[in-house]
Amino acid sequence: TSGVDDAHVFISSGENVRLPCNNDLHDCKSTTWNYNTHSATVELIGLGIKKKNTQRHERLSLGSDCSLNIKNITKEDYGFYTCQQYVNGQKRGTDSRVYLHVLHVSSSSSQTEISAGSSVTLSCQLYSYSYAGVSCDDWIRSEGIQLFWVNQTGVKLTISDSRYQISAPGLCIITLTTTLLNEDDNREWRCEVTHRNQVKTSVTYTVKSS
Repeated sequence: TSGVDDAHVFISSGENVRLPCNNDLHDCKSTTWNYNTHSATVELIGLGIKKKNTQRHERLSLGSDCSLNIKNITKEDYGFYTCQQYVNGQKRGTDSRVYLHVLHVSSSSSQTEISAGSSVTLSCQLYSYSYAGVSCDDWIRSEGIQLFWVNQTGVKLTISDSRYQISAPGLCIITLTTTLLNEDDNREWRCEVTHRNQVKTSVTYTVKSS
């Protein structure tokens, strides 16, 4: 299960993120960072030294406060990370755990320029680690996390607006379908994730008409 001291970090794909280590010993030479998936645990940093053999090693760096910095986040980076301290081969203190939730938007159209009159569907998904058999839907319901589409003035788009078809196949994904108008050129649609009504992160998608 998730512990009381666990940190939850929300980030949008393409951004840089800093994962805090809450148990550092003021000297990062004892710090080890692991990335945990359902199938395996991968050591990213061992005793303050970055591991060369991980896929993402180019994007990783260790902060002066022993935090883990990851550049250019992808949706595959979601999951939970643990910061541990080892002195003379012995583990010190408790694990510092950070859950990383990644918000990502994809478009049904592979074209970057879409003509007026054509329909486009944007899917916004929150990638979250589901632990102990708890699904993403169950987890975000219990935590009071919600996904919304908003227009460029920040107004939430709702089902009652006839221009948009908004559907949520699950609590961790929300889609927006609309038929493009000429005035939609360079229009921004933004997907936001809120935690107890506070915006945590958002992704903007800009449509360019051909």
